[in-house]
Amino acid sequence: MSSMFSWREVAAQPGVVVAPDERLPWPQTAALGVQHVIAMFGATVLAPILMGFDPNVAILMSGIGTLIFFVITGGRVPSYLGSSFAFIGVVIAATGYAGSGRNANIGAALGGIIACGALYTAIGLLVWLTNERHRRSAPIRGLEVDEVEVGAAVSWIERLMPPVVTGSVVAVIGLNLASIPVKNMAPTSFDTWMQLVTFVSVGLVAVFTRGMVQRLLILVGLIVASLIYAVLTNGLGLGKAIDLSGIAGAAWFGAPAFAAPVFDANAMLLIAPVAVILVAENLGHIKAVSAMTGQDLNPYLGRAFVGDGVATMVSGASGGTGVTTYAENIGVMAATKIYSTAMFVVAAAMAIVLGFSPKFGALIQAIPLAVMGGVSIVVFGLIAAAGAKIWVDNKVDFSDNANLIVAALTLVLGTGDFTLKFGGFALGGIGTATFGAILLYALLGRRSR
Repeated sequence: MSSMFSWREVAAQPGVVVAPDERLPWPQTAALGVQHVIAMFGATVLAPILMGFDPNVAILMSGIGTLIFFVITGGRVPSYLGSSFAFIGVVIAATGYAGSGRNANIGAALGGIIACGALYTAIGLLVWLTNERHRRSAPIRGLEVDEVEVGAAVSWIERLMPPVVTGSVVAVIGLNLASIPVKNMAPTSFDTWMQLVTFVSVGLVAVFTRGMVQRLLILVGLIVASLIYAVLTNGLGLGKAIDLSGIAGAAWFGAPAFAAPVFDANAMLLIAPVAVILVAENLGHIKAVSAMTGQDLNPYLGRAFVGDGVATMVSGASGGTGVTTYAENIGVMAATKIYSTAMFVVAAAMAIVLGFSPKFGALIQAIPLAVMGGVSIVVFGLIAAAGAKIWVDNKVDFSDNANLIVAALTLVLGTGDFTLKFGGFALGGIGTATFGAILLYALLGRRSR
């Protein structure tokens, strides 16, 4: 058996870190795997619903993608790969999805997701090869290998995409999506009120609960709002009643609705730039886990990019969403101080089994549109706020005119859906904002560097 599947068994001790290459006894590792499935579940299911994808495929591919990531990183980077919200805006823009039912143009979206994964993989290979080249030359130049890894693999990415750029692009994704739930997912006044009930429910869970319930604020808020909706519609006759017949008729086990990609140039051009966001997310993940474990994971940075990129391509080729390393699972690791990659292998296996349950998919499809609209408002708002958090955490100086102009123009280009046309190609708001932020900083930020 490959060494990547070999972990040193340790006993659980309060406050003691369990390293990536260690594991607790298998029964405890299995329980931790269940916890990580629960942590990723809400967001991994919600993202495909908002794009009109099959949630079962997304869950299945999250498990397969996590195993791909595990193998490519040699089993040394603890991470779960789930559905990325960075794709929602560009997928909706590329397909014209109205927010209800299956996405009729899913093929074009899948082709774009594969293109994004290919670009992401290429970036990862560049980092990986740069790492290897500088590692081999380090002793000749009298440098420590760790110092070379950081300088070679991380600094050039941070120069290309500093916090003012990544924060602006992340914020734009949420702002660009804002009109979808407000205008398209509340056809009646009752639905509008139910959206309000939904996002207030999520807010109450976020503020007044603790522990795992608080970590699952989106999922718990969605369940609470759905129960209220059922009481008002199925019970009191207000609005459109929830139809549960599909759940009763669905099989417990069966193949999900796989879909084939269509390689449309416009969709690929629009969706591929999301690779910039995935790079920033994964870089942040590596930094966070390195700090928490006390282990330098920079040598695995290129491998992590490649693992995520290949997983995204495999997912897109099967009808699934693009994937990314999940902050929800980082939060669980931080709370438990257990970073063993063994528990992610267990979680991935569980997700694969769950993906082959049509009854689970029917349950997801029964969620009322208005409730999904309310949840979408929260999620898109959180994405926008996450961009601002990047600025705050990295102390971006907005008294510097270069930072100010880059952020201001990026936000307006993306939110206003500023579109550039090149013959038969069209680059929509999020794509324009992403490339614009990078190019503007390269032009205007030169003086302040």
